[in-house]
Amino acid sequence: MSLGTFQGGVHPYDGKELSKSKALRPVLPKRDLAFLLSQHIGAPAKPIVSVGDQVKVGQKIAEAGGFVSASIYSSVSGTVKKIEPRRTATGAQCDAIIIANDNQYEEVEYPKRKPVDQMSGKEIIDAIREAGVVGMGGAGFPTHVKLSPKAPDQIDVIIANCAECEPYITADYRRMMEHPKELIEGLKIILKLFDQAKAVLGIEDNKPDCIKTLTDLTKNEKRIEVKALKTKYPQGSERQLIYAVTGRKVNSSMLPADAGCIVDNVETIIAVYRAVAEGKPLMERTVTITGPAIAEPSNFLAKIGTSFEDLIEEAGGFSVPPIKCISGGPMMGFALFQTDFPVTKTSSALLCLTRDEVAEGKQTNCINCGRCVSVCPSRIVPSRLAKFAEHDDMEAFERWNGLECVNCGSCSYVCPAKLSLAQAINYMRQKTLAEKRKKK
Repeated sequence: MSLGTFQGGVHPYDGKELSKSKALRPVLPKRDLAFLLSQHIGAPAKPIVSVGDQVKVGQKIAEAGGFVSASIYSSVSGTVKKIEPRRTATGAQCDAIIIANDNQYEEVEYPKRKPVDQMSGKEIIDAIREAGVVGMGGAGFPTHVKLSPKAPDQIDVIIANCAECEPYITADYRRMMEHPKELIEGLKIILKLFDQAKAVLGIEDNKPDCIKTLTDLTKNEKRIEVKALKTKYPQGSERQLIYAVTGRKVNSSMLPADAGCIVDNVETIIAVYRAVAEGKPLMERTVTITGPAIAEPSNFLAKIGTSFEDLIEEAGGFSVPPIKCISGGPMMGFALFQTDFPVTKTSSALLCLTRDEVAEGKQTNCINCGRCVSVCPSRIVPSRLAKFAEHDDMEAFERWNGLECVNCGSCSYVCPAKLSLAQAINYMRQKTLAEKRKKK
């Protein structure tokens, strides 16, 4: 079997052995829960509850604020204490609904669904929208929008992103090993929307047990296949994954749908299954708590709104004081100034390190070695683009294809001069995109 791959990429220490063997464990929150109203790309959700209201598990507490938005549901029963601004993992602020958990977990009665094979495409999309399902690999794009492309007849490949290439994170791996049937059933639901499409589960070859499990489950599925991918970061990046699976190229001016593809994360596909087949909204997700500073690295089924401090306690607390905590993985995650922030739909992991290798590195001048160019999956010149960013030269930055950067951090990882190439390029990329939006 040939392995799907792409040009460039790096092989960082993956750290997955810390938590890979730890089965998913449900966690009941100990503190008040905070439901951020911006857990997705698009307009914030709008509260439909008030302070003092009693709520149940599965009750809608905020409705989508527009077409590109997503509703939010309570994951506990209890009382609405406050609606106030809270910090997100990135340091930004947004409004949040604070609920005091009564620890009764009284649930609403979920809507009864028709058998999936009797549902129309519109009914499937409506169920996904109503459940508040978004991309749970990190982007948070509302799934009902992604599954409603302008030309659905041109979609011929549905890709399940099973790569999980970010170091240390094993939440998707555990989900695939423990709930593989739900993943396959979710894919079959998505395939009902696209008559011309086949589905491909793209999995890195460092997960042979996972590849075997899903291959065995799909051996009689004519429209679903498993594709083994070369283990390399950033294999799970959307553009690189599409190329590795199909050989098709996607640039910054395109959507995956323009290349006939739709890509969804493992957690998202399972959430689709639960929304459509069971009538259940998105209320929980898998989260990895790991790193050398964690006493017992673990994988949890965490309720949306749970404080990460509860998860740290469930993982045995800190074995030593962490020097750096990161929301997500070390390559594309966000360094934190505190750990008391809530689990959201896009939270995948908390990484707690005993060293800050970035801060320890001493920056020197670029030596024009070309290593950043050789590993860049977008085939651009990171050192040159970072120089343009340093001089605020937006025109040159765009002319040298700076907008094609996928912000994977491979360039910074290999730079012998310890330059913050990815950060400089991402800053300039965001600034350039903002200027382009102003001119529209």
